Amino acid sequence: MRQTTDVLIVGGGIAGCMTAWLLAREGVDAIVIEQRAPGAGASGANAGGLHGQIPHDAFLARGEAWARQYLHALRLMHASIALWRTLPEALGCDLDVKVKGGLLIAETRSQLAAVARKAAIERAAGFAVRLLDQAALRAEAPYVTPRALGAMLAAEGQASPLLAVPALARAARAAGARLLTRTALCGLRRDAHGFLAETSAGAIAARRVVNAAGADAGRVASLLGLRLPVTGAPIQVNVTEPAAPLIGHLMYHAAGMLTVKQASNGTVLIGGGWPARERPGGRLSPDPRSMAANLGLACAAVPAIAPLRLVRCWPGRVNETPDALPVLGEDPDCPGLFAACFPWMGFTCGPVTGRITADLLLGRDPGCDLAPFSVARFRNRASGGT
Repeated sequence: MRQTTDVLIVGGGIAGCMTAWLLAREGVDAIVIEQRAPGAGASGANAGGLHGQIPHDAFLARGEAWARQYLHALRLMHASIALWRTLPEALGCDLDVKVKGGLLIAETRSQLAAVARKAAIERAAGFAVRLLDQAALRAEAPYVTPRALGAMLAAEGQASPLLAVPALARAARAAGARLLTRTALCGLRRDAHGFLAETSAGAIAARRVVNAAGADAGRVASLLGLRLPVTGAPIQVNVTEPAAPLIGHLMYHAAGMLTVKQASNGTVLIGGGWPARERPGGRLSPDPRSMAANLGLACAAVPAIAPLRLVRCWPGRVNETPDALPVLGEDPDCPGLFAACFPWMGFTCGPVTGRITADLLLGRDPGCDLAPFSVARFRNRASGGT
């Protein structure tokens, strides 16, 4: 049987569920389709960081001009962290949200100089970042390796993916949204009334469509004959056995890809974007080489975690774009189709992505300039435009 809805949301991650919840609270009929379970993709497979600084590894690779462009995204990241602070009360459950600061540590003078260059860009744009010398770093985070010469401190934190996405899915359902799990999108086309989606659960007619499919967003757009250069990067995350409270910050290292944080249950989550293995057919599995490098850097940054036993390592696939900036807003070539893709920072920015998308669908001003995030930037470039 054909179902009908005002808004069809493709993707049951944090952005999709947040959009559905906010729309349903306003009386808008919405259906979410998710090919597995809510949060089964990147929203549930990440390490739970709430990031509030320009990614240092990307800064080193892409340069200062790119970093200044990324400030547009950084403003949304901070807006999303503010939303994260409100979600536990709004949803009526603990999400393990802690915003106690993020530390990017440096062990050499050249690393420290690079950190200072990045901090200067952020500070000039109005972000409250601080540079700590060795003594100040020891006072702020005595668990950090004594080899560290200094660090940058930013407003960052963490939350639990395992708690957040199910809570948003429950809230969306309670508000009246329909969530169809284990439902694959097989086809999507325009029709006289909007869109017609062919799914494994039957046809769905919708006036508007939100593409919140993460790493699969490019395929969703291609069903309509549109180019959306969103691809998937296979990554992995490690978690240790529980330990006594030790790490109070979201930790990074200027030497390479690393995030370290400690959950309320004492486990230490270690990530940073190290690649997982991709098997035939698209199946993912952890890569022992990435695991060794990731854990080695983590133990160098926080020596006290070295004796802990590793409990689990799991892979996931995050979405990425060529310029590492999000794709948000209505597609200029397909009215009624809205993109909700935030590369690499999708967990951090799921709440603000959902809020912006819901505002647009409700006819409200999203409160920010979405021009830097339009998909038109890729299509204009491909066609030789500016």
